[in-house]
This record gives sequence, C-alpha cells and structure tokens, in this order.
Amino acid sequence: MAEKKILVVFGATGNQGGSVINSILSDPKTAGEFKIRGITRDPSKPNAQALTAKGVECIAADINSKDQIKSALQGAFAVFAVTNYWEKMDAKLEMKQGQNIADLAKECNVQHLIWSSLYDVTKLTDGKFPNVEHFDSKAAVEQYIRDLGIPATFFMPGFFMSNFPGGMFRQIPPSNEWTIALPMPAGTPIPCFDAGGDTGKFVKGILTHRDKVLGKRVLAATDYNTPSDAIAIFKELFPKAGESAKFVQISKDDYKGALAKAGMPEKAQEELYENMAFMNEYGYYGKASLAESHEILDEKPTTLKEFFAKAKAFEGLD
Repeated sequence: MAEKKILVVFGATGNQGGSVINSILSDPKTAGEFKIRGITRDPSKPNAQALTAKGVECIAADINSKDQIKSALQGAFAVFAVTNYWEKMDAKLEMKQGQNIADLAKECNVQHLIWSSLYDVTKLTDGKFPNVEHFDSKAAVEQYIRDLGIPATFFMPGFFMSNFPGGMFRQIPPSNEWTIALPMPAGTPIPCFDAGGDTGKFVKGILTHRDKVLGKRVLAATDYNTPSDAIAIFKELFPKAGESAKFVQISKDDYKGALAKAGMPEKAQEELYENMAFMNEYGYYGKASLAESHEILDEKPTTLKEFFAKAKAFEGLD
C-alpha cells in the first residue's frame, strides 16, 4: 500500500478547516489517500481531541510564527490555508500571515497549496469601494502566491448562509415581523454558501481534480439567491411565521446605524456597507457563473432551503 500523502489543514477546529477534515475522512477514497495534520492553537481542547480520536494529527502552531508554520508544513503534499481577518481586523497582519504560509510552502516543496481567497474589490470596482479589506487582503495573498509560482488553487468562499438566520434575517421590534433589512435591492444576486457543511465538498473536489484546477479559482457557492428568494423560501418552510415576513431596502446611514448599535466600530460599519454595495453593483464574483466550479463536486452542495430548514434560529417555527 502506498504511503498516505500529508494534507495540512489550518483552522482545523473552525468552520472551513473542520469541514475539510470531515469531508476527507468521510470519503473512503480520500481517507485512504491523505493523512490529515490539523493546525490548531490548543490540541488539548475538546474539539481538537475529537479530531485526534478520528486519526487527525493535531499540532499546535501559531499562524504568526514562521518557525511553527515551517514545522507544521514539513513533509506536506497539500495545504489548505485560511486566515481570519475579523479576529484583529488588520489587513496587513492577514497579508503577512498568508505570505508566510506561501513562502514556507515553497520552501517545504508543498505540491498543492489551496488558499482560501476572495476577489480584490478595489480593483473589481475601479476604486469605488476601497474599504472591503477582508476581500482585498486575501486577494493580495493570492497574487503573492501566483507570483511565487508555486502549485496552487484558490478556493473562493461565497456569502455565508449562516449570516441569514437570526442575523440579517430576524424579528425586528416593535412588530417582531421576520425581516431582512439591507442596503441593496431585493433582486440582488448573492452567491450563497454553507461554509460549515460545504467547504470540504469543494476542497475535496480541488484535491481530487488537482491537474484541472491548478492556478484556477474555484467559486464555492451553491447558487445565486436574492433577498426576495430568501423571503420566499422562509414563507414556504414556515407559513405561519412567514405571513408577514418581508425585505426592506434601507439607506447606508440606517444600515451603518444598526451595525453601530450592535457594537461594531466605524471601520467595520463602512467595510460591511461597501461589501453589500459592491455585491449589488459589480457582483460578489464579478457576476461569474458557478457552473465550472460545480463540475469538480461529487456531492451536492447545500441549498438555502435546506440550510433554513435546519437553522437553529428558525427552530420551532411553523
């Protein structure tokens, strides 16, 4: 039997990394091909211990430490790398983290770096929306990886479905009607993605179709859904609760004001507003089709209806 290839997964206990591990281990073919090395801050925590029990080699590594990253990448064939901008809201820090991973992947002769990336919104919009840093910083790392010339694929997660139930889609006082209130038209196409359930489906497809996707972007989303679609799905699933469910297009000031009430700083308010605005005007993926990215899947991605049906925030509704 051939020796298993080492797949290093950053953020092993997070949504994206955890999904990758679950998908690889649940498929006999990929489970037989890859040995997983999960990178986490604390391998002694229960969620890391649960991975260890499944045969994952969980090791501690600080994403800010080049020495620890280098140690984590020793002997690796493939790497799934994801960073968390929102932890510090520091684009320069996120770019440095990504660049360090890229440099050390090259030094360690990694044969397939899968970078969790996003589009450069500043470039996509010709500078109209220059403050969507959590996109632009990942795009800068993508370009850095391309310039290094290492074998890589760019996994592009869509808009998280988890943003809807209880967040963007919630009961708003005083009427407590279920409402989506956003600074965009009701017909804006949003590429919806179940990060926790489907990241692994796409990354598994990237690994098993390596030659086909090297140097390419894989758009990880199930479908383009509009806010109107989300309301219609909610009404279908929960007829009684959905009787008065509605979408409301709000102003920039009202949107930022709601974020301020939730405790978000001004920088984040502007960033999230521009995130919504560019999606409407230019498209989250620049209005690209999802068809080619779906060709590498051997499992169907989660629909928005399936996600809503299981959402905890909607539990007990009828």
